[in-house]
Amino acid sequence: MANQNAKGLQRLINACFFSAAGFKATWTHEEAFRQEVLLFVITTPLAVLLGETTVEKLLLIGSIVLVMLVELLNSAVEAVVDRVGLEHHELSGRAKDIGSAAVMLSLVWAAVTWTLILI
Repeated sequence: MANQNAKGLQRLINACFFSAAGFKATWTHEEAFRQEVLLFVITTPLAVLLGETTVEKLLLIGSIVLVMLVELLNSAVEAVVDRVGLEHHELSGRAKDIGSAAVMLSLVWAAVTWTLILI
């Protein structure tokens, strides 16, 4: 991260570029993220059509956004673990498994949200 001493508006501009780089890296290296973005693209219009209230629409869309957020964090954990070393280590495996569990839990939450709102 270059220029970490930036202040004010320049700091915000830099943060936007770092965030864009994070999205690009995740899109490039994580198939699961690409699948979740596709899920988002498909389900967002459905949420707008099927949600009866603004709150329902936001919950439907938000549950899928949550999946993508958790996937971004999981991908960050995996990248750091892989950076530290590719040899097998119990703690590295545990960190990756916990990240995977978080993604699964967010997917379950999204499924429950969609089911309860739409039935």
